[in-house]
Amino acid sequence: MIFQEKVKNRLKSTNKYIFFKKLLMSYSIKHLKESKEIINSLDYESIENIAKSLANLKFNSGRLFLIGVGGSAANCSHAVNDFRKICGFEAYTPTDNVAELTARVNDEGWETVFTNWLKVSKLNANDGVFIFSVGGGDLKNNISTNIVSALKYAKKCGSKIFGVVGRNGGYTKEVGDHVCVIPTVNNETITPHTEAFQALVWHLLVSHPLLKQNNTKWESQN
Repeated sequence: MIFQEKVKNRLKSTNKYIFFKKLLMSYSIKHLKESKEIINSLDYESIENIAKSLANLKFNSGRLFLIGVGGSAANCSHAVNDFRKICGFEAYTPTDNVAELTARVNDEGWETVFTNWLKVSKLNANDGVFIFSVGGGDLKNNISTNIVSALKYAKKCGSKIFGVVGRNGGYTKEVGDHVCVIPTVNNETITPHTEAFQALVWHLLVSHPLLKQNNTKWESQN
């Protein structure tokens, strides 16, 4: 009887394992299929317009300021590296300086943290502000109001506004010059897909013939 019970329990465990394995595999397939759907639905023209406008910005010695929060902030840091190293842009992001960022949040508040940083950076009409955001900022619903504030200041300065955003694009899409909106194919995975495709778009841009200036290490190997 004890042996039979052990066999039964092991079979139960095996069946559960097989079930969860299939479930996980099914999710992986689903997520990747959604990614394919997003690629097929992307507005290629909007990305091409970003590339052309960035090329013009660089030609006129404009600087590029990348702004995002959360995972998008980490994407900004990576993108700054690529725009500087591969494309020769003078590019920055406020979230790279945690001391200044936290001091401004503590002393001045979260809403103006990016705006005041842009003021010190002397943002002007030759420069560009590039937003990475899942929602693009939404003042009415009190979401990413620091991005909204920064964009209002950028408009006041006459700077070009770029963006890679999700959902309906939010305030970034509303006021931006060239904005790529990542299509929503599943309301449950808006954030991971948007942040993943931010990387796809900026890597496309830094490797674009209009912008690429230097080869990356592995592409320069024989």
